[in-house]
Amino acid sequence: MNTISTTDSELVLGDSIDDRLKALGIELPCPPSPVGSYESVVIRNGVGYVSGQLPIRNGVLAYAGRVGDELSVEEAMRAAEVAGLNVLAQIECSTNGWQSFAGLLRMEGYIASARGFANQPEILDRASRLFVDVLGERGAHARAALSVEQLPLNAAVELVITFAVRPHADAP
Repeated sequence: MNTISTTDSELVLGDSIDDRLKALGIELPCPPSPVGSYESVVIRNGVGYVSGQLPIRNGVLAYAGRVGDELSVEEAMRAAEVAGLNVLAQIECSTNGWQSFAGLLRMEGYIASARGFANQPEILDRASRLFVDVLGERGAHARAALSVEQLPLNAAVELVITFAVRPHADAP
């Protein structure tokens, strides 16, 4: 994936999200199916909730294990990016191709971490930058970085996202 800095992404704020994806050389994956009995995305009263997205690529967990033990920081950052792409794919599908998407609100990032590992924010920065690069101002968000011993399927990273939805797809 080609990335651009936040400064460069500000130069194209007027571009559509699809234009930004194309300029970045990003093709969103098919949204992964839930790994349990729940919905991938629920939208209620103008707020969208994306269930935990794992670093799943082509139906297979791409990054397993704990950071600082089985995985390096760089591998965990790539895991956060893959999970972030899955988040974007879920939002695109649930907002009719971005038509009703108003912007991200909050990201909760869970990092499977070895004892003593404390650089969770550095790992989540990869996903945060991805969101701003792709979504522009609508990608800015509040964030919580959480360390856990283990995640579902032994995933390295799990991202949970809250986003705003415009009431009408034709709203500005």
